[in-house]
Amino acid sequence: MAKNQKLSIANDHRLSPVFKRLQGASAADKADRVPCNRLLLILFTRYPEPGNTKTRLIPALGADGAADLQRQLTEHAVLKVKEVCCTQPDLALEIHFQGGDAAAMTSWLGAHNFRQQTAGTIGQRMERAFAHAFSSGRTAVVLIGTDCPGLNTDILHEAFDALHKNDLVIGPAVDGGYYLIGLKAPHPFLFDDISWGSASVLQQTLAKANSLTVSLLPPLHDIDRPDDLAHFDYHPNP
Repeated sequence: MAKNQKLSIANDHRLSPVFKRLQGASAADKADRVPCNRLLLILFTRYPEPGNTKTRLIPALGADGAADLQRQLTEHAVLKVKEVCCTQPDLALEIHFQGGDAAAMTSWLGAHNFRQQTAGTIGQRMERAFAHAFSSGRTAVVLIGTDCPGLNTDILHEAFDALHKNDLVIGPAVDGGYYLIGLKAPHPFLFDDISWGSASVLQQTLAKANSLTVSLLPPLHDIDRPDDLAHFDYHPNP
Protein backbone atom coordinates (compact mmCIF):
# COMPACT_ATOMS: atom_id res chain seq x y z
CA MET A 1 0.00 0.00 0.00
CA ALA A 2 1.37 3.39 -0.95
CA LYS A 3 2.42 5.45 2.04
CA ASN A 4 0.04 8.28 1.23
CA GLN A 5 -2.91 6.05 0.33
CA LYS A 6 -5.93 6.57 2.52
CA LEU A 7 -8.45 3.90 3.42
CA SER A 8 -12.16 4.53 3.77
CA ILE A 9 -15.07 2.70 5.35
CA ALA A 10 -18.66 3.59 4.48
CA ASN A 11 -20.17 6.02 6.94
CA ASP A 12 -23.71 4.66 7.02
CA HIS A 13 -24.45 3.86 10.66
CA ARG A 14 -26.87 1.14 9.55
CA LEU A 15 -25.42 -2.23 8.62
CA SER A 16 -24.84 -2.65 4.90
CA PRO A 17 -26.95 -5.23 2.99
CA VAL A 18 -23.88 -7.46 2.54
CA PHE A 19 -23.08 -7.25 6.26
CA LYS A 20 -26.70 -8.06 7.13
CA ARG A 21 -26.71 -11.05 4.79
CA LEU A 22 -23.48 -12.44 6.23
CA GLN A 23 -24.72 -11.68 9.74
CA GLY A 24 -27.86 -13.70 9.13
CA ALA A 25 -25.92 -16.54 7.57
CA SER A 26 -23.79 -16.78 10.69
CA ALA A 27 -26.67 -18.05 12.81
CA ALA A 28 -28.24 -20.16 10.05
CA ASP A 29 -25.02 -21.95 9.24
CA LYS A 30 -24.31 -22.96 12.84
CA ALA A 31 -26.52 -26.02 12.64
CA ASP A 32 -24.52 -27.34 9.68
CA ARG A 33 -21.12 -26.92 11.29
CA VAL A 34 -19.21 -29.54 13.21
CA PRO A 35 -18.89 -28.80 16.95
CA CYS A 36 -15.27 -27.75 16.62
CA ASN A 37 -13.94 -26.38 13.36
CA ARG A 38 -10.32 -27.16 12.70
CA LEU A 39 -9.38 -23.54 12.02
CA LEU A 40 -10.22 -20.54 14.18
CA LEU A 41 -10.03 -16.80 13.68
CA ILE A 42 -10.19 -14.74 16.88
CA LEU A 43 -11.19 -11.10 16.62
CA PHE A 44 -10.26 -8.83 19.55
CA THR A 45 -12.47 -5.76 19.82
CA ARG A 46 -14.21 -3.46 22.26
CA TYR A 47 -17.85 -2.39 22.53
CA PRO A 48 -18.05 1.17 21.10
CA GLU A 49 -19.09 3.06 24.23
CA PRO A 50 -18.19 6.78 24.01
CA GLY A 51 -15.41 7.68 26.37
CA ASN A 52 -14.24 4.08 26.84
CA THR A 53 -12.91 3.21 23.40
CA LYS A 54 -10.26 4.66 21.10
CA THR A 55 -9.42 7.05 23.93
CA ARG A 56 -6.20 8.27 22.28
CA LEU A 57 -8.31 9.56 19.39
CA ILE A 58 -10.76 11.49 21.58
CA PRO A 59 -8.73 14.74 21.34
CA ALA A 60 -9.08 14.62 17.54
CA LEU A 61 -12.56 13.10 17.12
CA GLY A 62 -14.36 13.62 20.42
CA ALA A 63 -15.73 10.76 22.52
CA ASP A 64 -18.65 10.06 20.17
CA GLY A 65 -16.46 10.25 17.08
CA ALA A 66 -13.87 7.89 18.52
CA ALA A 67 -16.60 5.40 19.45
CA ASP A 68 -18.10 5.68 15.97
CA LEU A 69 -14.69 4.96 14.44
CA GLN A 70 -14.40 1.87 16.66
CA ARG A 71 -17.80 0.75 15.40
CA GLN A 72 -16.81 1.28 11.76
CA LEU A 73 -13.50 -0.54 12.11
CA THR A 74 -15.07 -3.50 13.90
CA GLU A 75 -17.89 -3.89 11.38
CA HIS A 76 -15.33 -3.75 8.57
CA ALA A 77 -13.20 -6.45 10.21
CA VAL A 78 -16.19 -8.71 10.88
CA LEU A 79 -17.33 -8.33 7.28
CA LYS A 80 -13.92 -9.37 5.94
CA VAL A 81 -13.73 -12.36 8.29
CA LYS A 82 -17.23 -13.53 7.37
CA GLU A 83 -16.33 -13.33 3.69
CA VAL A 84 -13.39 -15.65 4.37
CA CYS A 85 -15.55 -18.00 6.47
CA CYS A 86 -18.03 -18.28 3.59
CA THR A 87 -15.29 -19.68 1.34
CA GLN A 88 -13.52 -21.79 3.98
CA PRO A 89 -16.10 -23.98 5.73
CA ASP A 90 -13.62 -25.37 8.26
CA LEU A 91 -12.97 -21.87 9.64
CA ALA A 92 -14.85 -20.55 12.67
CA LEU A 93 -14.96 -17.04 14.14
CA GLU A 94 -14.82 -16.05 17.79
CA ILE A 95 -15.25 -12.41 18.81
CA HIS A 96 -13.45 -11.63 22.08
CA PHE A 97 -14.66 -8.33 23.45
CA GLN A 98 -14.13 -5.81 26.22
CA GLY A 99 -16.84 -3.45 27.44
CA GLY A 100 -20.55 -4.09 27.13
CA ASP A 101 -21.83 -7.64 27.47
CA ALA A 102 -22.82 -10.53 25.21
CA ALA A 103 -26.35 -9.13 24.79
CA ALA A 104 -25.04 -5.74 23.70
CA MET A 105 -22.55 -7.35 21.31
CA THR A 106 -25.27 -9.55 19.78
CA SER A 107 -27.58 -6.56 19.37
CA TRP A 108 -24.77 -4.76 17.57
CA LEU A 109 -23.12 -7.46 15.44
CA GLY A 110 -25.68 -10.26 15.37
CA ALA A 111 -25.32 -13.91 16.33
CA HIS A 112 -21.68 -14.90 16.78
CA ASN A 113 -19.58 -16.86 19.22
CA PHE A 114 -18.75 -14.12 21.73
CA ARG A 115 -16.26 -14.42 24.57
CA GLN A 116 -15.48 -11.79 27.20
CA GLN A 117 -11.77 -11.02 27.22
CA THR A 118 -9.94 -11.98 30.39
CA ALA A 119 -8.20 -9.47 32.63
CA GLY A 120 -4.54 -8.59 32.25
CA THR A 121 -2.24 -7.12 29.63
CA ILE A 122 -2.93 -7.53 25.93
CA GLY A 123 -0.21 -10.18 25.89
CA GLN A 124 -1.82 -12.16 28.70
CA ARG A 125 -5.22 -11.93 27.03
CA MET A 126 -3.85 -13.14 23.69
CA GLU A 127 -1.91 -15.98 25.30
CA ARG A 128 -5.04 -17.19 27.12
CA ALA A 129 -7.11 -16.92 23.94
CA PHE A 130 -4.64 -19.12 22.06
CA ALA A 131 -4.39 -21.59 24.96
CA HIS A 132 -8.17 -21.97 25.09
CA ALA A 133 -8.40 -22.40 21.32
CA PHE A 134 -5.78 -25.14 21.15
CA SER A 135 -7.20 -26.92 24.21
CA SER A 136 -10.50 -27.01 22.31
CA GLY A 137 -8.91 -28.94 19.44
CA ARG A 138 -8.08 -26.21 16.94
CA THR A 139 -5.12 -26.92 14.68
CA ALA A 140 -4.47 -23.40 13.37
CA VAL A 141 -5.47 -20.15 15.05
CA VAL A 142 -5.17 -16.59 13.78
CA LEU A 143 -5.85 -13.58 16.02
CA ILE A 144 -6.51 -10.07 14.73
CA GLY A 145 -7.61 -6.73 16.11
CA THR A 146 -9.76 -4.10 14.43
CA ASP A 147 -7.27 -1.22 14.10
CA CYS A 148 -6.15 -1.90 10.50
CA PRO A 149 -8.74 -1.01 7.83
CA GLY A 150 -6.31 -2.28 5.19
CA LEU A 151 -6.77 -5.86 6.39
CA ASN A 152 -8.53 -7.75 3.60
CA THR A 153 -9.61 -11.25 2.65
CA ASP A 154 -6.43 -11.93 0.65
CA ILE A 155 -4.27 -11.29 3.71
CA LEU A 156 -6.47 -13.47 5.91
CA HIS A 157 -6.26 -16.35 3.41
CA GLU A 158 -2.50 -15.82 3.16
CA ALA A 159 -2.19 -16.04 6.94
CA PHE A 160 -3.80 -19.47 7.14
CA ASP A 161 -1.90 -20.67 4.06
CA ALA A 162 1.37 -19.61 5.72
CA LEU A 163 0.63 -21.82 8.72
CA HIS A 164 0.81 -24.90 6.49
CA LYS A 165 4.59 -24.44 6.31
CA ASN A 166 5.41 -22.19 9.26
CA ASP A 167 5.02 -22.22 13.03
CA LEU A 168 4.18 -18.53 13.25
CA VAL A 169 2.67 -15.91 10.96
CA ILE A 170 2.73 -12.21 11.79
CA GLY A 171 1.23 -9.16 10.11
CA PRO A 172 3.54 -6.25 10.95
CA ALA A 173 2.05 -2.85 11.71
CA VAL A 174 3.93 0.17 10.41
CA ASP A 175 4.18 1.58 13.95
CA GLY A 176 6.31 -1.36 15.13
CA GLY A 177 3.59 -3.62 16.49
CA TYR A 178 1.55 -6.23 14.68
CA TYR A 179 -2.06 -6.45 13.48
CA LEU A 180 -2.21 -10.24 13.13
CA ILE A 181 -0.57 -13.23 14.76
CA GLY A 182 -1.20 -16.86 13.88
CA LEU A 183 0.00 -20.13 15.38
CA LYS A 184 -0.54 -23.86 14.92
CA ALA A 185 0.55 -24.76 18.46
CA PRO A 186 0.68 -22.80 21.73
CA HIS A 187 3.88 -20.82 22.32
CA PRO A 188 3.18 -18.73 25.45
CA PHE A 189 6.73 -17.34 25.56
CA LEU A 190 5.85 -15.14 22.57
CA PHE A 191 3.68 -13.01 24.85
CA ASP A 192 6.01 -12.72 27.87
CA ASP A 193 8.12 -9.64 28.66
CA ILE A 194 6.97 -7.63 25.64
CA SER A 195 6.78 -3.82 25.83
CA TRP A 196 3.15 -3.69 24.72
CA GLY A 197 2.13 -0.45 23.05
CA SER A 198 5.71 0.44 22.11
CA ALA A 199 7.42 0.57 18.72
CA SER A 200 9.50 -2.51 19.62
CA VAL A 201 6.68 -5.07 19.97
CA LEU A 202 7.36 -6.74 16.60
CA GLN A 203 11.13 -6.74 17.08
CA GLN A 204 10.85 -8.24 20.56
CA THR A 205 8.37 -10.89 19.38
CA LEU A 206 10.56 -11.96 16.47
CA ALA A 207 13.55 -12.21 18.79
CA LYS A 208 11.61 -14.62 20.99
CA ALA A 209 10.58 -16.62 17.92
CA ASN A 210 14.14 -17.45 16.86
CA SER A 211 13.44 -21.18 17.26
CA LEU A 212 10.31 -21.05 15.11
CA THR A 213 9.72 -20.79 11.38
CA VAL A 214 8.10 -17.44 10.68
CA SER A 215 6.17 -15.92 7.80
CA LEU A 216 5.63 -12.16 7.57
CA LEU A 217 2.58 -10.65 5.88
CA PRO A 218 2.44 -7.23 4.19
CA PRO A 219 2.82 -4.32 6.64
CA LEU A 220 -0.28 -2.20 7.31
CA HIS A 221 -1.06 1.08 9.02
CA ASP A 222 -3.20 0.89 12.12
CA ILE A 223 -5.49 3.66 13.35
CA ASP A 224 -4.70 4.27 16.98
CA ARG A 225 -3.46 7.86 17.38
CA PRO A 226 -4.47 11.20 15.83
CA ASP A 227 -1.52 11.13 13.41
CA ASP A 228 -2.74 7.78 12.08
CA LEU A 229 -5.90 9.40 10.71
CA ALA A 230 -3.77 10.68 7.82
CA HIS A 231 -3.91 7.10 6.47
CA PHE A 232 -7.67 6.77 6.76
CA ASP A 233 -10.63 8.73 5.37
CA TYR A 234 -12.84 8.85 8.42
CA HIS A 235 -16.46 9.78 7.77
CA PRO A 236 -18.39 10.55 10.97
CA ASN A 237 -22.06 9.78 11.04
CA PRO A 238 -24.30 12.78 10.29
